[in-house]
Amino acid sequence: MPKELVTTLSDGRRVHLPATIRTIREALPPDLHRDFTEDVENAGPDEIPGVLARWALRTPQAHDPGEDAEIARIRAGDTSGLIFLDQDDEFRSV
Repeated sequence: MPKELVTTLSDGRRVHLPATIRTIREALPPDLHRDFTEDVENAGPDEIPGVLARWALRTPQAHDPGEDAEIARIRAGDTSGLIFLDQDDEFRSV
């Protein structure tokens, strides 16, 4: 794996995150570039890894294509198979 990427788990899924200042900045929406640069430039040497990790997690990530189909199914009203943790959920429609 190139040094520009790091692999981690997010919500139980393996994801590849940008791992350098350059790749994180490139992956962020343009309106966050200034805040990211300021945060990195003001971080102490011991803070850099945490700052980079926090910003890397803010980058848009690809998701499982199967999620799109599941979301579409739920939006269409098919909530079969869903488990509601709170039986008194006011948003529950079934």
